[in-house]
Amino acid sequence: MNRDQINCVGKRIKEIRLSKEQKLVDIAIASGISKGLLSRVENGRTIPSLPVLFNIIAALKESPSAFFENIEYVTNSPFYLLIEKGNYTPIEKEESVGFNYFNIMSQSFKDITFNAVFLNLEPQAKREMVTTDGMEFIYLIEGDIDYRLNDVILSLKQGDSLFFDGRVPHLKINKSGKNAQILVIYLLFN
Repeated sequence: MNRDQINCVGKRIKEIRLSKEQKLVDIAIASGISKGLLSRVENGRTIPSLPVLFNIIAALKESPSAFFENIEYVTNSPFYLLIEKGNYTPIEKEESVGFNYFNIMSQSFKDITFNAVFLNLEPQAKREMVTTDGMEFIYLIEGDIDYRLNDVILSLKQGDSLFFDGRVPHLKINKSGKNAQILVIYLLFN
């Protein structure tokens, strides 16, 4: 986000908090962050990661659409959210070895949840086949992998994409000698 948008997000948080006569410390605790971080966000000194921002919005008892609906700013720059690699959050998934997931961004809507994650798949990584209650899209950023969908095995090379019904048992297989880097996007049914 650019500086104008950072200031608008922080101002909006403060505006809602004060209109509801909530203390800074109460919203910070409900959001799972420090009072100091919330203060820096409100004063436009930092922008929270997307998960933290949505925790703050939830602590304010606002819907994301209502929160962003009334943000006004004057700028020639487009609105965007930049999540820097250092802000990706590690995720513990099913029992596995060599499957290193990092949450990039997640957002729930009425009928679906959008979740984008980065997976660093180590050579010879191991786990059982899994299912997901939704659709999955993967983009192979780096490396070569096999992708097992039930009894079908697909070979993917760097730059390949795959979209499939996650309710089918599936497994990523890295038989190579180097890590594979994969962008995984889930459209989960609510």
